[in-house]
Amino acid sequence: MSEAVERVIPPISYPPELPVVQARDDIAQAIAEHQVVIVAGETGSGKTTQIPKICLDLGRGRLARIGHTQPRRLAARSVAQRISDELAVPLGDTVGYQVRFTDQVSESSAIKLMTDGILLAEVRHDRLLRQYDTLIIDEAHERSLNIDFLLGYLKQLLPRRPDLKLIITSATIDVATFARHFDDAPVIEVSGRGYPVETVYLDPAEDRDLGLQEQVTGLVADIEHGRFGERGDVLVFLPGEREIRELARALRELERIEVLPLYARLSNAEQSRVFDLSRRRLMRVVLATNVAETSLTVPGIRYVIDPGDARISRYSFRTKVQRLPIEPVSQASANQRQGRCGRVAAGVCIRLYSEADFLSRPEFTDPEILRTNLAAVILQMLQLGLGEVQHFPFINPPDPRMVRDGYKLLQELGAVSARGKLTALGRQMAKLPIDPRLARMVLAGQDRGCLEEVLVIAAALAIQDPRERPADKQAQSDQMHARFRHERSDFMAWLSLWRYYEEQRQALSQSQLRKLCQREFLSFLRMREWRDMHAQLRMACRQLGLRAAGELPASAEEPFESVHRALLAGLLSNIAQHQEDRDYLGSRNRKLQIFPGSNLGRQRPKWIVAAEVVETSRVFARTVAAIDPAWVLEANPDLLKRHYYEPRWEARQGRVMAWERVTLYGLTVADKRAVHYGPIKPVEARELLIREGLIAGRFPRHPAFLKHNLRVVREVEGLEAKARRRDLLADEQVLYAFYDERLPADTTTAERLRSWLGAEEGADRALRINREQLLARDPGAELGEQFPDRLLWGDLELRLSYRFEPGQEADGVSVTLPVGLLNRVPRFRFEWLVPGLLRDKCIALVKGLPKEKRKQLVPVPDRVDQALAELRPDDEPLTAALARVLGKQSGLKLRMEDFAPQALDPFYSMNVRVVDADGRMIQQGRDLAALIAELRDDTRETIVAAPSGSPACEGLTDWPEKALPEQWRFRQAGTEIVTWPALVDKGETVAVALCDYPGQAHAEHRKGVLRLLRLQHRQQVKFLRKQLLQGNEASLLLAAAGQPREVLVEDMIDAAWAQVAQLDESLPRDSESFAACARRSGQVVGTANHLEATVLNALRPLAEARTVLARCKEPELGAAIADIEAQLATLWQPGFQRDTPAEWLGQYPRYMKALKQRADNLKGQLARDNGHRERLQQLGQPLWEALERSPGLLALCPAAATYRWMLEEFRVSLFAQQLGTRTPVSEKRLQQQWGQVRDWLAQHPDSATSTVL
Repeated sequence: MSEAVERVIPPISYPPELPVVQARDDIAQAIAEHQVVIVAGETGSGKTTQIPKICLDLGRGRLARIGHTQPRRLAARSVAQRISDELAVPLGDTVGYQVRFTDQVSESSAIKLMTDGILLAEVRHDRLLRQYDTLIIDEAHERSLNIDFLLGYLKQLLPRRPDLKLIITSATIDVATFARHFDDAPVIEVSGRGYPVETVYLDPAEDRDLGLQEQVTGLVADIEHGRFGERGDVLVFLPGEREIRELARALRELERIEVLPLYARLSNAEQSRVFDLSRRRLMRVVLATNVAETSLTVPGIRYVIDPGDARISRYSFRTKVQRLPIEPVSQASANQRQGRCGRVAAGVCIRLYSEADFLSRPEFTDPEILRTNLAAVILQMLQLGLGEVQHFPFINPPDPRMVRDGYKLLQELGAVSARGKLTALGRQMAKLPIDPRLARMVLAGQDRGCLEEVLVIAAALAIQDPRERPADKQAQSDQMHARFRHERSDFMAWLSLWRYYEEQRQALSQSQLRKLCQREFLSFLRMREWRDMHAQLRMACRQLGLRAAGELPASAEEPFESVHRALLAGLLSNIAQHQEDRDYLGSRNRKLQIFPGSNLGRQRPKWIVAAEVVETSRVFARTVAAIDPAWVLEANPDLLKRHYYEPRWEARQGRVMAWERVTLYGLTVADKRAVHYGPIKPVEARELLIREGLIAGRFPRHPAFLKHNLRVVREVEGLEAKARRRDLLADEQVLYAFYDERLPADTTTAERLRSWLGAEEGADRALRINREQLLARDPGAELGEQFPDRLLWGDLELRLSYRFEPGQEADGVSVTLPVGLLNRVPRFRFEWLVPGLLRDKCIALVKGLPKEKRKQLVPVPDRVDQALAELRPDDEPLTAALARVLGKQSGLKLRMEDFAPQALDPFYSMNVRVVDADGRMIQQGRDLAALIAELRDDTRETIVAAPSGSPACEGLTDWPEKALPEQWRFRQAGTEIVTWPALVDKGETVAVALCDYPGQAHAEHRKGVLRLLRLQHRQQVKFLRKQLLQGNEASLLLAAAGQPREVLVEDMIDAAWAQVAQLDESLPRDSESFAACARRSGQVVGTANHLEATVLNALRPLAEARTVLARCKEPELGAAIADIEAQLATLWQPGFQRDTPAEWLGQYPRYMKALKQRADNLKGQLARDNGHRERLQQLGQPLWEALERSPGLLALCPAAATYRWMLEEFRVSLFAQQLGTRTPVSEKRLQQQWGQVRDWLAQHPDSATSTVL
């Protein structure tokens, strides 16, 4: 129909009972005479349905339309239907309506009902709203964001459209504000009800023990029983769906009532039940949110129960959270609720709070513009060119902080620049009919190649969730919806649901599809709305030149990363990091949890992004997905804050690097990322290059000037280390100033420095420093003599180095010793250190003497100087030499044991650095003997690598051709190596091996000679094995004593040969001396028989002692029995007959008798036994410790062997004195004997035995 053709208007009639009809003439006159008219009427006055007809009567809507806005889609549709019914025309003819995705408006439609959002959308394309001659903004008192925006826009538009009439309808709430906004526009007030309403206040104090459910249930029961008058339908206002479900469950237990919920998420069919009175059979109880305050008129209501609370959406610009707190409603809202009753008869409004509470409440509810994020409004205003928000004629100007917050969100999304100007991206976003966050996702989806997937998700987020979850079928609905879940993302569940629904939609009829949705707990209308939203977005994308790949792929393998990177572009402030348990830390330090309905609630991924963050009972993240925080880095780099820490010079890269920590709104999304620090802070980077690269010498491929400078620094540091002082080398700042003055300001990398050196003539020379510039003071000429760089000893020249690092391993003076020289170095020369340290060491030793001796040597420095005048460094213990000279000079009796060198600072002992043939350090330490023992394997490897001519050989059954030398020397890597050849037992053969110590060589050679003698007299050995320790008595004794026959017999044969061959006197080293030993074989059998008798005589008391000990079960005897077992293990150890001298082996029977007597007396004389045992342990401990260090000690040191058998004799004197001793023995004699052993050990540190080479 052409716009020039007038529309045909059907006959108009008015219901006379409506209050607004009685004021029709006044309203019509006001509309005719004024451009803006405000009609205020109570709920039920008929203003919503009758004012459009009054406008028709005035001739409006003929050539242009009468636009009539409603806050909600449901209201737009129901009002259009009501007006159509009153005009007796089909819906969509004279009266049409348009809501999102539904357009029932035709060319003949004179009245167009729509949501305020639809009218706002039309502004984009029709800035002057030319299709309308009249606009009715209904329910203006709700002051939604759209209403306030519309009223502000119309304020600017009306002067440009003088033909346009604006009618604002409102409940009787603050209408004066509207009038003032539109230049004192006339206000016409109409009454709203024809029946009185009684208001009943219930003081909470009277019902303090009742919860809300119990209180409302009781009131409904009272109404049903007529307590407040005639029975009638009840409307109960509640804050939210959860409260409605809980109360409905309680009320359904009452009889003769029908419970009907009413909230926005209900399906149309369920909402329609509330408005259909034709099927009413019982008293109805409608449980509604504040949607029933003004937007919907519930018919037949006589009672209103008002708890006085509502869930009010409030946006916090501080926390960036959309809060949904339950708050007391304003007086105006309470009165609106009161107006819902009294339509059909006298009504009763029961307020569950006191009148004083009511009067203390704010008069009006805050307009939405004061409690919501303004990003969408700001974006549309910028797109429409409506100027700055603060200058726009809003009825209530928003808080400047809310305006700034809206700009910040748009800046986060990239829609506006830092100066608040619309960007190209923002212009595209403004053309997409969805929230700015969703619009940003869509555009990012295009960039990421996943536009089709993001369109589906964005469309889903723009509507109410189509998945229904009835209170009585939650388990069934959850099971149905579980098919679509994605293990890592709630967003991806939308794709699964979309794909499934599309398959069903194409395969089923519409009727079948409806039934499927009902059966599978999906809202058919919302699924259709989703598809419509998706189609609308696709169309908008095409208009922007964006092209999706086509329909959503049938495959379930969506591009997870691409999709979520696109989603992140719109949800950057909704990321969160897992903390502990169920808690997450969101942006700007807000604590939150994943909403319980999410599939990720139990998985608790490390990082998530949420479609929204809402505060109800707590702060929840709804619709979440697991993300990689690395994705955040690319979403909007301008929002990231970068923190740099621990800058350091990286020698390999030749530049200063630092760790980068990247945060977004306080969350660390990346940390410890290595970045080049030079471009970030060049001054600090240059300083680090100088200090760490040049001064510390950590510069890659040292240039010539740096090699020179570091060499000079080392020279001065070497002087400091020798003198053990830190005041010779100039402060580091001197070196820094030297370089700082000469290097270009942009020198932050090694590459730049090399480039400058190559380009600048004389640069290298200018950067060289001399020793005088580095010396803070003169070190003195004698320093070199006092602290030499070489230690000379005979033909040896050992390198010395110095360090002044107290507490460190190499502090003091170190000698570098090739591993092959471990057996050649002077054992005590190192104790004398160097001249510069010797005096201080001697002073420290004297000061450590016992007080009674120290006080006779004062003044100590003078005494030491006198002694040093007579002393010369030698291979003698320093303490022995010092004791000798000081004793001679002072007349004081001093021994080397009086000194305590172990108590001195470590630097007073030479640090020995043992190196391999290539100069690499193997080990270092200050105990030379320990190093020798520890590095046996290394020495062996050195010796094994000896050149040809070595006497070493294997597989021998006869004496080698050549005599075995006492020592064998060879040179390796320029060093002379000393070894000691020995014959070594290999079982069926013998071998010549090179030993690294003489003691080791002696022990191994003795066993090797015995093996070779046995190998050459096999028949004799075989005979002895059959004859020795045979018979019943021997078997019984061996069993009782716990001794194995085979071991004793083999040892007995070895012992017989050792005595016959007189091996304890000398060991053969050539074939002649060996042959002389072998010729004595005729004496072996007799000697073995003698040994057998000795052993049997020892076994008899031992067997008896074992019997006695077996009866000693008392715990208190344990220590004594352990000592006896230790004695037996020592005396009867494998090889004891071979290794024990004959004179002491003959004492075994007496030792066993003494042991048996001790066992007999054990129970009766335990205290005495314990005393003897402790004395023996104190006396024996030094020997056992020495044997651990030097297992060959008894063979090499006669004093130690004597001490060992004196201990055994002392044991006899303690436990069996009547048996007598072989030699005089006492504790004092033992101490004197140990002194001889100690002296021998000090002079023979090489007595340790090593492994055979």
